Amino acid sequence: MARAVRGLSRVGRRGPAAGGGRGAGVVALAALPIAFLGVLFAWPVVAIVRLGVTDGGVAAALAQAQTWDLAAFTLGQAAASTAVAVFAGMPVAFLLARARLHGFGWVRTFLLVPFVLPTVVVGLAFKALWPGGGVATIVLANAFFNVAVVARTVGGLWAHLDRRAEDAARSLGASPWQAFRTVTLPALAPALASSAAVVFLFCSTSFGVVLMLGGGRYRTLETEIYLRTVELLDLSGAAALSLVQLAAVIVALVIGGVARRRRERAAPLRAPVVTARRPAGREWWVVGAALTVVAGLLVPILALVVRSLSTRDGWGFDGYRALAGSGDGALSVTGWEAALNSLRTAFDATVLAMIVGVLAAVALVAAGRARGRVARLAGETLDAALMLPLGVSAVTVGFGYLVTLDALPGDLRTSPMLVPLAQALVVVPLVIRMVLPVLRSVDVRLRQAAATLGAPPARVWWTVDLPLAARSLAAAAAFGYVVALGEFGATSFLARPEAPTLPVAINELISRPGEENTQLAYAACTLLMLVTAGVAAVIDRLRAPHVGEF
Repeated sequence: MARAVRGLSRVGRRGPAAGGGRGAGVVALAALPIAFLGVLFAWPVVAIVRLGVTDGGVAAALAQAQTWDLAAFTLGQAAASTAVAVFAGMPVAFLLARARLHGFGWVRTFLLVPFVLPTVVVGLAFKALWPGGGVATIVLANAFFNVAVVARTVGGLWAHLDRRAEDAARSLGASPWQAFRTVTLPALAPALASSAAVVFLFCSTSFGVVLMLGGGRYRTLETEIYLRTVELLDLSGAAALSLVQLAAVIVALVIGGVARRRRERAAPLRAPVVTARRPAGREWWVVGAALTVVAGLLVPILALVVRSLSTRDGWGFDGYRALAGSGDGALSVTGWEAALNSLRTAFDATVLAMIVGVLAAVALVAAGRARGRVARLAGETLDAALMLPLGVSAVTVGFGYLVTLDALPGDLRTSPMLVPLAQALVVVPLVIRMVLPVLRSVDVRLRQAAATLGAPPARVWWTVDLPLAARSLAAAAAFGYVVALGEFGATSFLARPEAPTLPVAINELISRPGEENTQLAYAACTLLMLVTAGVAAVIDRLRAPHVGEF
């Protein structure tokens, strides 16, 4: 990374050639992220879609009513989940931004726990509450994941808004609701639109939750792509569904990107205005609603813990003791070995994602500061392209790996690095979204002062940017680690039977009949939940306040 940054030092510091040299430095920084995206995302996706198109079945699949029924259900449940997440997240955002209550700092930390929980954990938690599953359960489970996105994104902007404008509206006779609707809500609109677009993206590509709770009755584009690719080998049908899904993802990314830029312009980084105060009057109703939402988020977590301790003969630790075994013939390894596999692959994926993500963030910042519309347009294009892996089917990418990666030296299809590479592809966009706003917030005058004293660009980045962004870099690494730890979509397709990760092992256990398998699955889920909750607490301690996303 330092070598790439050093490329900027060869371009001079000022003068007519500075613009061209800075452009060369941006290209050097962006080379690795572009190569990573091209080889591990664009190539496999294009290959699998090309296979489907070659078979000539894409047009036929697009003409089938079933395809559009799947698309309608996918978008409908995503829209419903987004609406529930926004409705539940708004009072929590008020609690975080405007209410000063002693001892409630834990709410911000707790909100991150549902978001970083693996999908199989949430699926089993809601299955313990509603064994029958169904559409309502899927919607609630997806909303459970994403309340934190709305609350923390909107709350971050809300904390920057000067309360005096709202108080002025009240003094002119406006009711609390009128003041909120006419003054505060329009100011929060960019954050609301940005968070809603992100939540919609996550819900429309939900895999583990729908697989666990939908059963054979309810399928989304994501689960249907998995079914057609893995079980039916219907590549043309899978390719058609991937194209429909990709179109929806691009629309959501464009809306989210526009809203994100509006939010950044509306609230440039500065010390938050002190607007938090003890609630008064009807504000206590909002606080009560927020605490009700928090209590609701606790219910599935507690249900999972209770279910893991519930045995046929009463309460006990049979499931946890079963971690030393492989269940009732469901696994080829023990539960602890699957856990170690998860820890190793998540570590490798995090290292890869941090290298690529930080280089991409530095390149995007440099492109934003460069002179000329071409450089800025290139930066915005790269930013949007790096977000695409969040929305394209992990199954499509995984199958594309098996089709394409044999052409590379060493045949990565049989390499133990295949799963970390797939997980890193998912983590990189999240790392960028956490690190990029922090690097953009660094005061340019500090960098100019260091350059004036003779520091080359690489030294400026090392001595100015890195210390200011260190906490957010550590938080991004921890965040990426727990996301990789619980990644299920691509891993379920690529993990070898002799080396499953814990989420894959849980899915195998829950799909096999037997009391021992069920108890082991719930115990493993609880263990995974405790690890992610602990790391979430660390993330919130490290994260720079009111900066970054998620």
